[in-house]
Amino acid sequence: MEFEFLYIVCMFIGIISGMASGIFGLGGGIVIVPILLTFNLSSHTAVAMSVLQMIFASSFGSYINYKKKNLDLKDGVFVGLGGLFGASFSGEFIKMLSDTSLNAVFLCINIIFFIKFVFSFKTTVKESQRSENFKKFILFCAGAITGLFAISLGIGGGLLITPILAYFLGYDTKKTVCISLFFIIFASIAGTFSFFRQGYISEKVLIGGILIGISSMLGVFLGIKLMEKIKLKSHRNALIVVYIASICMTANALFKKLNFY
Repeated sequence: MEFEFLYIVCMFIGIISGMASGIFGLGGGIVIVPILLTFNLSSHTAVAMSVLQMIFASSFGSYINYKKKNLDLKDGVFVGLGGLFGASFSGEFIKMLSDTSLNAVFLCINIIFFIKFVFSFKTTVKESQRSENFKKFILFCAGAITGLFAISLGIGGGLLITPILAYFLGYDTKKTVCISLFFIIFASIAGTFSFFRQGYISEKVLIGGILIGISSMLGVFLGIKLMEKIKLKSHRNALIVVYIASICMTANALFKKLNFY
């Protein structure tokens, strides 16, 4: 696929992924990576472009959430520091995986956390049942684990961090949206530097990632406005649909690489 045409596609992808970031607290990679894979790009290229755009979408989205008083900075900082730590090793982690292996890991992680989110939601505890120190520990660990795996897979981590915060801390999906988006700032910056060190960000990947990132800012603005109007139950159901769509697109890309059809 010619990169000149890809740059045009990137701008459209950016708006779509930006809306996903604003509504669900995602970095956008859960949308970007499967779409780029359908254009026969390598998993490493798709992941690198996705991580780059996250810096734009997460920073802009967190600024809007802060201005609207939707973001709890106290919780966000601990998750963010954990993400900074975990994502710092993402370049080394991704170097150990082949293109097909990375695609397969992306699919498996998606399925595992989808099942966790759907079937564990009712077993969550109330926020008041956890001590402050335990909350800080869970927030940091959630950020570190999510930062390592999510950035390595080119996703912001919203779909990974939501089940963790819901299960252990009792946070609802709307609260995790704002925390997750703030966490992605730290994780995506650390991940970008790690990818640079490992040589995964070329000039073409850099341009594509920036184009997606700039376009995603418009999508984020629209997504946050929509998120505020959606009821909590509808928000959770919509998030389940996003999981399923991402799993289907990723599985399709993997089957092609394995020559299943």
